[in-house]
Amino acid sequence: MWHFISEQISQNIQQEFICDDVREIPEGDSHQTFRVSDGKRRFFVKVNEKIRHTNFQAEIEGLKHLNDTELFKISKVITDGVVSDHSFLVLEYIHMQPGNSENWQVFGQLLAKMHQQNKQNMYGWQEDNFIGKTSQNNKWQKNWSQFFAEQRIGFLLQLLADNGHKLADIDKAVESVHTLLVGHNPQASMLHGDLWQGNTGFYKDQAVIFDPAFYFGDRETDIAMSELFGRFPNEFYQGYNEIWPLESNYQYRKPIYQLYHTLNHALLFEGYYLDSAKSILKNLDS
Repeated sequence: MWHFISEQISQNIQQEFICDDVREIPEGDSHQTFRVSDGKRRFFVKVNEKIRHTNFQAEIEGLKHLNDTELFKISKVITDGVVSDHSFLVLEYIHMQPGNSENWQVFGQLLAKMHQQNKQNMYGWQEDNFIGKTSQNNKWQKNWSQFFAEQRIGFLLQLLADNGHKLADIDKAVESVHTLLVGHNPQASMLHGDLWQGNTGFYKDQAVIFDPAFYFGDRETDIAMSELFGRFPNEFYQGYNEIWPLESNYQYRKPIYQLYHTLNHALLFEGYYLDSAKSILKNLDS
């Protein structure tokens, strides 16, 4: 496999490259990840089953759209493909470091600027993609409350039910979410879609984002995710609000938006997340 990947890298950088040093990097749960080097150049490689090549293709599209904003440092895509029973994605290797207070403040400002780039009048995307290993349904929709209730909450509740975890009456839960969001018609912002600290970093003081679950939707969903699994530093939110202040009633929608990610974790990891999702679902009507 590594010989083939070396050849593909060589073709795309138009220089000979041989993976002399292959080191696995424990990062996330969706793929195996490696740092490969020939002693001079390094690349970041994701490897998965052959059928997961569509995941990598969707990631490439998301990275392309994020890169087009010219706001963040985005890993360049080197090559991707299938070899034997494996799929792979090769990216530019970025040696990231923790950010300081100023870095986080600028990060918030840049995210607000990205969210302000209004290129769509509908919610969704040109194709379905993935959030982690989970399919993400992105059919274009003009109504935000309907989009989020059906294609985010309802879709994941059905996936959970198909896996033996019926957490709630799906129709009732969808109707509850729709009712809670009805009348909220946000701008269709360009979203990262899975914005937690594990998908961010800094390179030479520049904010880096990766592993997107890209689509167009309510900007508040990115902010809600950033507060779910280890809240970003306060400077991030200060910077964001300097450019585009959040609405005061965001706090009422935040638990609904966080429910989507809790359901996804329940699907992927079960355990605690199943109980947490049940608790949030019970509170929808309260």
